[in-house]
Amino acid sequence: MRGSKSFWIVAALALAVWPACAQDGEPVAGRGGRGGRGGGTRDFLGLGPPPDAAAAARGEKLYAPNCAFCHGEKARGAEGPNLIRSAVVLDDEKGELIGPTIHKGRPDQGMPAFPNFSDAELNDLAQFLHLQVELVANRGLYKRLNVVTGNRDAGEAYFNGAGGCKSCHSPTGDLAHIASRYPPDQLQGRFIWPAGGRGGTRSQRVTVTLANGQTVAGTLRHIDDFNISLTDAAGVYRSWPRTEVKVEMEDRLAAHRQLLEKYTDRDMHDLTAYLVTLK
Repeated sequence: MRGSKSFWIVAALALAVWPACAQDGEPVAGRGGRGGRGGGTRDFLGLGPPPDAAAAARGEKLYAPNCAFCHGEKARGAEGPNLIRSAVVLDDEKGELIGPTIHKGRPDQGMPAFPNFSDAELNDLAQFLHLQVELVANRGLYKRLNVVTGNRDAGEAYFNGAGGCKSCHSPTGDLAHIASRYPPDQLQGRFIWPAGGRGGTRSQRVTVTLANGQTVAGTLRHIDDFNISLTDAAGVYRSWPRTEVKVEMEDRLAAHRQLLEKYTDRDMHDLTAYLVTLK
């Protein structure tokens, strides 16, 4: 049974370890199972009961000064091995494997013994390690880190001044109530790299040059590899094969792209702190 459990957890870790480590956060309270999906992931991986959060917190205080220098702050490995992938940790249920290993050490592998830990402390350490496995095995346990760390007034000054934001946007116009529509992390992402670098076709201006040199400007309606269509100044819908015309499209995100080279971390966080107040 233990061998089967190790297999499934290692399989999950192989898929989840990189993204989970890239966004270390805190477990979300009040959710059932690993990831808050009614225990489905826990049942699938055969993980047993969830770690005791209070014990894991105590265990972290023991782990940091005694183990982190070798195994890393979150047990992902440093000079010593990654404990999240350790068979001892993965096969352990209630500290019956982790406890003796810590207590006796593994001198042949360079791990010292820790004979002064009490049974209660060994259990706390085991709970801490089990929690680290959960955090890596299921990203659903993570919550977004707080990105609202800037100065609201400095952000407003940047919006109205150096950032040049007010030349295109208005807190009472297109940005009115924007903080009610997007959580802070998404809001920050939208102004740093809006639409993932794609401007879309909404109200986008385009100029089409025909084979005879005539130009037609208007609002883009559709464009793909084969055709382009627009509505001209008179409201007339017009369409051409792409192979017969030259197309010049307005870059609606040009100002944002230019800011990407100018933003400092402080600018981004201050601006976020201002935008989250636009509710």
